[in-house]
Amino acid sequence: MKYWLFKSEPGAWSWEDQTKKGVEHWDGVRNYQANNNMKAMKKGDKGFFYHSVNEKRIVGVVQVVKEHYPDHTDKTGRFGMVDVRALYPVKTPVTLSEIKEEPRLSNLALVKQSRLSVVPVGADEWTVLCQMCGIDP
Repeated sequence: MKYWLFKSEPGAWSWEDQTKKGVEHWDGVRNYQANNNMKAMKKGDKGFFYHSVNEKRIVGVVQVVKEHYPDHTDKTGRFGMVDVRALYPVKTPVTLSEIKEEPRLSNLALVKQSRLSVVPVGADEWTVLCQMCGIDP
């Protein structure tokens, strides 16, 4: 199993929207590296749901339920999407500032490549973040 972090502007698609919908496609990605990250996803992989912009914090956990397929919102046909299911909220939301203060997360893609909307999370990083969020890895 691999781990990921999905960033979304809460005004556009929030954790509350995701939990109400249950399963939803993660569309609208227009960055080749983020799209390649989604191509690497497998059914069953887990990810953090991260509110970007003003909040900048991890708020929930999702699971990939459908692997990469064409994004219906992309007229060029170059980009794809995956479907994710809301699993559960984190007990303690973890902010970007807190992540940056944790030395074990210094190489986290969220820190190194902050502009990407979908980034990988290593297994050790996943464990650290789960501990910070107050959830089981």
